[in-house]
Amino acid sequence: MSLPNPSKGWRSSSSRLLALYSFLFVAWSSILMGVLYWEVTSYLNTLARHSLMQRQQLFSRFEGAQLDDALRSSDKFDIRSVDAYGLFDKDMKPISGPIQTVPDGLKLTGEIQELDTCIDSDDPDLPSSGCDAVAIHTLDDRWLILVRDNGSLFAVTTLILRALLWGISLTIIPGIAGWHLLGRRPLRRIRAIQASAEAIVTGDLARRLPVSDRRDELDMLADIVNAMLDRIERLMNEVKGVCDNIAHDLRTPLTRLRAQLYRIQQQSPEDSALGEQMAQVIADADTLMARFRGLLRISELEDHQRRSAFGQLDPQPLLQELHDFYLPLAEEGRVSLQLKVAEHLPPLVGDRALLFEALSNLLSNSIKFTPPGGQVLLIARAEGNTTFIEVQDTGPGIPDAEREAVFKRFYRSENGNQQSGFGLGLSIVAAIVNLHGFKLRIGSSPSGGASLVLECRRVLALG
Repeated sequence: MSLPNPSKGWRSSSSRLLALYSFLFVAWSSILMGVLYWEVTSYLNTLARHSLMQRQQLFSRFEGAQLDDALRSSDKFDIRSVDAYGLFDKDMKPISGPIQTVPDGLKLTGEIQELDTCIDSDDPDLPSSGCDAVAIHTLDDRWLILVRDNGSLFAVTTLILRALLWGISLTIIPGIAGWHLLGRRPLRRIRAIQASAEAIVTGDLARRLPVSDRRDELDMLADIVNAMLDRIERLMNEVKGVCDNIAHDLRTPLTRLRAQLYRIQQQSPEDSALGEQMAQVIADADTLMARFRGLLRISELEDHQRRSAFGQLDPQPLLQELHDFYLPLAEEGRVSLQLKVAEHLPPLVGDRALLFEALSNLLSNSIKFTPPGGQVLLIARAEGNTTFIEVQDTGPGIPDAEREAVFKRFYRSENGNQQSGFGLGLSIVAAIVNLHGFKLRIGSSPSGGASLVLECRRVLALG
């Protein structure tokens, strides 16, 4: 059973809520700053127009020399060169002032107008950007053009806009960093919960989900699951204890029963009906005793204290010993047994006797279900720190629908009804594999037979 991987943080509910809150906060801040920018620029534009209107009202009261003196005095006080003027005669010929021509688009109506460019002068200090302008018909039948440059106003509004954008940026950057950091904290706890759940799935029913001191909703859920696991573990131990006690208590009476039957068989005449019946009853008793031994063996292997005999071992001598041990059995069934081992295999961490027992079950099953003239391969290869031990055969194979069920106790495949067995061999193998923290995969060999791959990772500490 594989659990989902919570590596994609953007899918977590906390990340989504933080992202939604950040988006709403940034959107609201942007709207607020946009309104602020619009209000400030509108206010500055209004001030600029009022200043131009005041100049218009002031200069419209003068004529002749008084107007010339007032214009010169005003020009002296314009130290920022934001105001300019041009005095023209009634034929629109320039008389004085930096403005020598009538700006394009300016209507001689006495109303303030906004123009794109309205200053045409050789003076480099005079701006050439957009401006407000007005044409005044003076009392002495001349034309006075007043201009208010908007360049400085534009610079101020640009400065304000830049400051607002920086404010938004300084809000977004910490928000994104906080979103990332706050989103990772729940994921770390989820990964810790996942690690505990994977250990429980592999058979460590004593493992519990971690609970922090924060007592939040994850801790509440972990407490609920832990209480459920306590109840499940207690029930499983009760059922397991009953089964183990039955198997253990019946083993002695069955042994005595078999001994009595054997003595009766020995006392009966040879080739008699009674002797044949006794032989069949003794065979049935042997079957019962073998099944009870298998159940007790699985119970022993499911006890994780069995790891006390774990150590580092070289897989190559182990595989060679397996090949030599089962070669006579394969030759007796006219099955070719071949060993293919890579030159360099990383050492394994485990119990050598248990691994020999597990691989013996796999090899004996493959030899048993492979027809005469077939082939069984024992292959070992390494990828990084992982060793893969594979048993391939040319037998009938294991259907996809039965690849999970074959590890259940007393399960026998439909393809193997004609073969002897109790349906406990692969259950024992699964218990040994889980005890070591390895993985066992069932597939199909290139010839269509069965392929059983034992994935041995060096992840289990000694002791």
